[in-house]
Amino acid sequence: MKQFLVTAPRNLIGCFKGRRIIWHIIAILLTFILVTSGFDWRYFLATRNPALRSWMFSAVGLGALLPLALPLFLLTVGFIIENARTILAGWAVGQAALLGSLVSSAYKAVTGRAHPSHSVGTDLSHVFHFGFLRGGVFWGWPSSHATIAFAMAVTVFTLCPKQRWLGFVAILYAFYVGMGVSLTIHWFSDFVAGAIIGSVIGAVVGKSFGENVEH
Repeated sequence: MKQFLVTAPRNLIGCFKGRRIIWHIIAILLTFILVTSGFDWRYFLATRNPALRSWMFSAVGLGALLPLALPLFLLTVGFIIENARTILAGWAVGQAALLGSLVSSAYKAVTGRAHPSHSVGTDLSHVFHFGFLRGGVFWGWPSSHATIAFAMAVTVFTLCPKQRWLGFVAILYAFYVGMGVSLTIHWFSDFVAGAIIGSVIGAVVGKSFGENVEH
């Protein structure tokens, strides 16, 4: 727990340091392109299939539940079997989820993007309310589900270089969550930006906790 608390502020700042800020800029630029080109709206119109949305809606629940359940599960198992690596993984995944939530919420607080309506109506994909808390922190850009899912997945991928299959399973989970929310409660660009920003967070957290494993 000490490493979780000590490294959290440093890793949060690290997500924006040096070349990593470029990935944030790329996420913003890609969003601009997807919005202004009309792709977000066309994607929204093309995916209004009720059966598809019903099947993918489980990704919303999974993306909300696993960030809470997985760290607790890993920590519980780690303490029971007295395995330091499992405990470390629990704290790392937990920190990735926390930082993913904080970063995505901070972006949402200043961008205020309108979320898609449940039915086809007016094109809202261009609507942003820039300022502070003009759109809240629960809806908008980027997708918190996608940001957190990719932060956790890349953390696992980085921490488990000898179990690549586990990392690939984690990445598949992240894509399932990201695509799921892009078909239900978010615009496609919200998912893309969340995937990029979340991956940056995961790389920072994974490297930070990975150094502890190596030593």
